[in-house]
Amino acid sequence: MTVLNTTLKWLLQRRLPRIEAMMKEPGVAQQKVFNQLIRSGRRTEWGQKYHYKSIQTIQDFQQQVPVSSYEDLFPYIERVMKGESKVLWPSPVRWFAKSSGTTNARSKFIPVTTESLDESHFKGGKDMMALYIANNPDSKAFEGKGLSIGGSLHPNPYGSNSAAGDVSAVVMKNLPSWAQYIRTPSIQVALMDEWESKLERMAEITSEENVTSMLGVPTWGMVLIDKILARTGKSNILEVWPNFEVMMHGAVNFQPYRELFQQQVFPSPTVRYQEIYNASEGFFAIQDDLSRVGEMLLMLDYGIFYEFVPFHEADQPFPTALTIDEVELDKNYALVVSTNGGLWRYKVGDTVRFTSLYPHRLKVSGRTKHFINAFGEEVIVENAETAITRACEATGAIIADYTAGPVYMSNGATGCHEWVIEFTHEPDNQQRFNQILDETLRQVNSDYDAKRYNDMVLKHPRIHVVQPGTFYAWMKQRGKVGGQHKVPRLANSREYLDDILGKVLEL
Repeated sequence: MTVLNTTLKWLLQRRLPRIEAMMKEPGVAQQKVFNQLIRSGRRTEWGQKYHYKSIQTIQDFQQQVPVSSYEDLFPYIERVMKGESKVLWPSPVRWFAKSSGTTNARSKFIPVTTESLDESHFKGGKDMMALYIANNPDSKAFEGKGLSIGGSLHPNPYGSNSAAGDVSAVVMKNLPSWAQYIRTPSIQVALMDEWESKLERMAEITSEENVTSMLGVPTWGMVLIDKILARTGKSNILEVWPNFEVMMHGAVNFQPYRELFQQQVFPSPTVRYQEIYNASEGFFAIQDDLSRVGEMLLMLDYGIFYEFVPFHEADQPFPTALTIDEVELDKNYALVVSTNGGLWRYKVGDTVRFTSLYPHRLKVSGRTKHFINAFGEEVIVENAETAITRACEATGAIIADYTAGPVYMSNGATGCHEWVIEFTHEPDNQQRFNQILDETLRQVNSDYDAKRYNDMVLKHPRIHVVQPGTFYAWMKQRGKVGGQHKVPRLANSREYLDDILGKVLEL
């Protein structure tokens, strides 16, 4: 075992006692973060507007400061991007994480401060590895390279002396030299702008490297791996990277892809998978126990103060907002954060559900704007992922991508849900797949079940199976390839369905 591997493992594990203390006393950790944020906020224009000097308690904060959407904060963010100082945060802001999301074509620009880089994104990356090593003390991950798939950077469109890009690109650009040394490909290649050219270059370089870990969105990771396999003629990526240990994944639910990766991509029981919840707004959560699939530990000492709003109140300016000590198990909450990047009571757009308390572990259950409720059925992403996974397991199918939305009632006909699905391996019985998908949705969602009763409101789902590569081509046409871009899973309109089905019919 190399000296570098031994040394880095020792340094990273020094953090574990503090993580354990945070797990035992989450309220104490969050109160400390809250106090620090309010002190910093007092020195900003935002803090003066909302009288931060008079804020003594969390209750004061919740009464004086409204919950904000991106649209609410954008006038302030725009001023920061134009070079104004101390608007939302007291220290200078030179980086902005660009995120188009999947609910709005307009790009979002999230300020990334020195504090949020150091105390959130970098700290999260180190804790990710510390927790992985705690699960795998004999790890040799640092004897090879860590592959990360990122986006690109561009000049700030509103001003000079700053830049904007995917949060992965912002983080990579600012990594310390020791971290650059243990990752691949080089920063010059990782930040290439043209996605297709970058993939080709990454495949060329990493096919010759001793890659032991991989960090990225599973769907885009699969695109890169396919290119490497085509280039090398190998049947699976372990023939290229024989020492590969762990895939760190995030941004999309991994469960529908798990079988694909375990059986075809990394066909070995020794390869492990660790989930993370890292967003443009901050590094939120890490899977601390690899045996608890899909559950992540909320990291409470990263300069982020969390509030949890009951899902049905998500659009209210002063909703009921619970702190970490007030949340309950198995309830869907809209996530609201105040951060050391200058976001104040900001609606992230995700919904989460706690699976354990003390320590506080959660699952991302969906998006506040990603659901189907055209008939009162309130189907969320978590419902859809569960149904897709069970249908795949029962029919030997492996999913690549999917999206779904409503078919509205018309001319006396009942409505239904319409799905567009791309398989890596098609079901052995498509009719049974469709049946289990529907049955599972009825089992996990009582509102959907009620609407499906005797086909009175909703008929059986309408399902289209499309050719491999359809979703990649669709995302590419929309200018949303690579990095943080994700296929929208559910929509309460036909925007995505009509667009992708129209493209399929054109072929």
